[in-house]
Amino acid sequence: MILGWKKRYHDILKDFKYAEKKDKESAIHLESILKRSDIDKKIFNLVNGKTIFVIGSGPSLSSAIPILRKYKKIVKIAADSAVKPLVENGVIPDIIVTDLDGDENVLERIGKTNCVFVVHAHGDNIEKLEFVKKFKNCIGTTQSTPFGKINNFGGFTDGDRGVFLANHFQAKKVILFGMDFGKRIGKFSETKKSERKTKLKKLKKGEELLKWLSTFTKLELFTTSKSIKGFKKISYKELDIIIT
Repeated sequence: MILGWKKRYHDILKDFKYAEKKDKESAIHLESILKRSDIDKKIFNLVNGKTIFVIGSGPSLSSAIPILRKYKKIVKIAADSAVKPLVENGVIPDIIVTDLDGDENVLERIGKTNCVFVVHAHGDNIEKLEFVKKFKNCIGTTQSTPFGKINNFGGFTDGDRGVFLANHFQAKKVILFGMDFGKRIGKFSETKKSERKTKLKKLKKGEELLKWLSTFTKLELFTTSKSIKGFKKISYKELDIIIT
């Protein structure tokens, strides 16, 4: 677990009125479902020392998709809400970070491929966790204390957890796409009107955590999305220079 994460986690519990007990119960249930595997070695081989694209479902994803299609050999980590539009446009993520809120039909279809699923257990998704049995390659994560087959790489929303994952497995560079952290919610997130306020609050927390990560990570951090402190803002035209 990242040094200093425990404080951030307790801040999340306080800010969102979550119960640590429920997070732990969910993690225990996920741990009981997962099979022992060497998927972490697979992630290490995909990520270590590489340039990684981390993709969210913010408003800028629409403009990013045509660009992402050009970079077939770059490892892509996607938040689950971004998976459907990516797949529909011929972009298949290598790693999907999910708490199982995404399109189940798409997740099940991709789950039969070599794509790695990083499934997050928290107090609100314990009923969905049986779905992981449909995934060929899967590891589990928690916001609380890691144990057994359950990891804690850091992060809160699917998008920022993808960056923390890249940090843990020692990527060289991370470039963000569709991660805008603004006051607009991307159409691909399919957020209900009643959930908009909470969604924006979660995005703000995700941004805070990425700013924190930028203060100590060895990653070179870039974004093609909204400017974020600690990340160098670049244009799509600069990608070839950054990647090489």
